[in-house]
Amino acid sequence: MTTSPFLPFTRPSIDEATIAAVGEVLRSGWITSGPKVRDFEAQLSALFGGRPVRALSSATGGMEIALALAGVGADDEVITTPLSWVATANVVLRAGARPVFVDCDARTRNIDLELIEAAITPRTRAIMPVDLAGLPVDRDRLYAIATARRLRVIEDAAQSMGANWAGRMIGSCGDLVSISFHANKNITSAEGGCLVLNDEEEARRCELWRLQGAVRHGDSWEGMDVTLAGGKHNLTDIAACIGLGQLPHLAAFTARRRELARRYFARIDRSLGCELPLEDYTQSNWHMFQLLLPEGAERGVFISEMRAAGIGIGVHYPAMHLFTLFRRLGFGPGDFPVAERIGRSIVSLPMFAVMQDGDVDRVLAALPAAVAAATKTRAASGARRA
Repeated sequence: MTTSPFLPFTRPSIDEATIAAVGEVLRSGWITSGPKVRDFEAQLSALFGGRPVRALSSATGGMEIALALAGVGADDEVITTPLSWVATANVVLRAGARPVFVDCDARTRNIDLELIEAAITPRTRAIMPVDLAGLPVDRDRLYAIATARRLRVIEDAAQSMGANWAGRMIGSCGDLVSISFHANKNITSAEGGCLVLNDEEEARRCELWRLQGAVRHGDSWEGMDVTLAGGKHNLTDIAACIGLGQLPHLAAFTARRRELARRYFARIDRSLGCELPLEDYTQSNWHMFQLLLPEGAERGVFISEMRAAGIGIGVHYPAMHLFTLFRRLGFGPGDFPVAERIGRSIVSLPMFAVMQDGDVDRVLAALPAAVAAATKTRAASGARRA
């Protein structure tokens, strides 16, 4: 057992100025959506080149609203990846549509753009790509397909804050872009997210979907109307205050994550047989640093061994089409072999902005024994079955 402090796979960085600012919001008496939310939206809009932005209680809510804005509904289809947090496909089902999974590219672990055309049918209304671990999907190829087939693009950019494609920050271009500020993201508002929109009319409709479809004309309740069955997706001023404190650190956080990724690549023992992520220090924000364990290794054993060494490990993500919900829709093993291979082997190593170089070295020092134990357990289990 280790005597060193436990090293989690992620940890938010909240400075004292932000903590103090949250206290001021609490003392102000205005803790739900108000001036801090408006300020947060304005700063996000400036970051994204002046595009309209609406702050929300989650990126999941952002995708739900984006689907509504795109007119996706009953019997429609949305093309997406099976390798993501399950929210990506759940929102499609909640809209009454069907998720159509496309397998992953083995190198990027993102949706395989070469396979999208074959998945398009007359019912397809949108493509929903995911930037796994903050590595952007090729936006040029993606939008070429979408434009040619007259499809909306709803970017599940939950993991993409601070990433860019060809020098253009994710969110500054494209169609509908949903970004997360969850506690484990590169910048956080504790919980929350935002939706980047195309114009002010779309932003106005987003506001309706964000808060019960309610419209008020002036300050009087007599002037209230409800025009659609919206949801409850508004962000609080408390959360927005945290986000405002995080935004000035975005560039530094991204740069530090890239430094940590470089150290992982430079010092990892490649003879262990783990498959490394794509090495990208210009576009990826390194939201996570993910390895694929050697084929057949027992992931549970690996995680237990690393935890015994005082190191937290994440799993992002199992291939979602193998969950009961999606098996009921007819999906099953073998449908998307690349995603399945990645999903059963992937692990997320510690990666967060305040990690020290020595923390990376500590993780890498623990890897050989953990991989060996996981591989040995699998081999022993196979021998017993034989």
